[in-house]
Amino acid sequence: MNKLIYCIGALLLAGLLSACSPLALVNAVSPAGAVQASTAIRYGADPRNMLDVYRPAAHAGKAPVIVFFYGGNWVSGERADYAFVGRALAARGFVVVIPDYRLYPQVRYPEFLVDGAAALAWAAREVARHGGDPDRIFVMGHSAGAY
Repeated sequence: MNKLIYCIGALLLAGLLSACSPLALVNAVSPAGAVQASTAIRYGADPRNMLDVYRPAAHAGKAPVIVFFYGGNWVSGERADYAFVGRALAARGFVVVIPDYRLYPQVRYPEFLVDGAAALAWAAREVARHGGDPDRIFVMGHSAGAY
């Protein structure tokens, strides 16, 4: 009987975990810490030209800035999926900008890069309002976002 209950519990847990995306799980278990977020900030005309900014809650002076571009083969991804990156880096003293960009098939190469350049231009112009130092902007990405 105990073995049956254990097996049913394991199957239920496996079903629950398989229904969640890996990024959703990482976001769910990542501590928010002393971080503030400003979300859904427009940097361009397209509905996907939005970004989120994460910053340390208590930071004196201008913090270095990281603009993080997520991957997804230029066909998938959303900035909210990478909130854990923004929170983790902001907790270590950075202001973090995570933009969405237009995806295939809406656009083709090099329009993804045009959106990235527009997000960087936004950061250079506006990040000081969020506690960032526009003279210390670093670019970071993974997979297609690191192109």
